[in-house]
Amino acid sequence: MQRSNYGNPPPATSPPLHHPVPQHVSTVPQLRSPPPPAPQHQQQSGYGNPYQPQAAQGGNAFGAYGGFMTDPTAQMGFQVGQTALKHGTEYMEQNFNRYVNVSALKHYFNVSNGYVVNKLILVLFPWRHKPWSRKQSMGPNGQEAWFLPPRDDLNSPDMYIPVMALVTYILLSTLIAGLRGAFQPELLGMTATTAFVIVAIEILGLKLGCYLLSISNESQLLDLIAYSGYKFVGVIVTLVGGALFSGGKGSGGWIGWGIFIYAFLANALFLLRSLKYVLLPESNSDERGTMQTVARSQKSRRTQFLFLYSYVVQFFFMWLLTMT
Repeated sequence: MQRSNYGNPPPATSPPLHHPVPQHVSTVPQLRSPPPPAPQHQQQSGYGNPYQPQAAQGGNAFGAYGGFMTDPTAQMGFQVGQTALKHGTEYMEQNFNRYVNVSALKHYFNVSNGYVVNKLILVLFPWRHKPWSRKQSMGPNGQEAWFLPPRDDLNSPDMYIPVMALVTYILLSTLIAGLRGAFQPELLGMTATTAFVIVAIEILGLKLGCYLLSISNESQLLDLIAYSGYKFVGVIVTLVGGALFSGGKGSGGWIGWGIFIYAFLANALFLLRSLKYVLLPESNSDERGTMQTVARSQKSRRTQFLFLYSYVVQFFFMWLLTMT
C-alpha cells in the first residue's frame, strides 16, 4: 500500500494576478515646493530684531549694480566731470565778464515785492511824486558813496520790471490776436523779433548818445538801458485798455488813442524827472557814484538829448509797439 505524502502536499494552483496597466500616460506638471523663506530664518537667528531682515533686503535691492557708487572707475569719472564743469563755469564767467559786468547787473535785480508794486504805480501815476533824487549810502570813512539798490530806494532804476514787461508784452500781443481770431504760429516769433529789434536799436542809440555827450561811466549807461524798458508798462496798459473798451479794435479808436496818449505822457514825465539826475547831476561823487558836475556846453546838449529821448523817441517806439 502506498501512503499518501502528508508532509509535502502538492502546491495549490491559484489563478495569476493581473495588475491594471495604464493605457494613457498623463502628463502631470511637476510641482516644486517654494524655497524656504529667508527672512524667517534670519528673524530666528536675529533674536527677534524686526529691522535686520529689512536691512538685508535693502542691501540687495540694486542687485548687480549695488556697488556702482563704490567702483573706482565711477568715482574717477565723477571727479573728472566735476573738474570739467568747474573749469567750464570759470571760462564762461571770464569771457562773459568781458562784455557784461555781472556784479553790476545784480544791483539792478535786487528788488522786492513792495518795490515792484510801488514802482508800477509810480510809472503810471508820476504826477505828484516827490522827491525824484536817488538815495546814497556813505562808507565807513564818510567819503565813499554809492547808490542804494532798488529794494531800498524807489527812485532807483531796475531791470526786473523792464524784462518782465517785455515778456508780458510778447505773450499779451499774441493772446489778443488769438481772441480776435487772427492768431498764427509765426505771430509769436514776429512779435518777439520786433520787440527785440526795437530794444536793440534803442540801446545802440543810447550808446551813441553817451559817446556824443561824453558819458563814459558804465553805471550811467546801465541806468539808461534800465529806464528805456519802462515804456513796455504803458504799452501793456494801452493794449489791455484798447482790447477791453474799444470794441476789439485794440489801440485804435478814440478810447484806445486816449489810453495811449495818457500812457505816453506818464512815461515821458517819469523819464524826464528820473533821467535828470543821471544826465544833469548837480553834485560831485567819486568813481562809485554815477553823477558828476558837467560844464554848461555839455549841460545844454544833455538837456536837448533828454527832451528828444523822453518825448520824440518814446512816442515813436510806443506807437510802433502798440500798432504791431
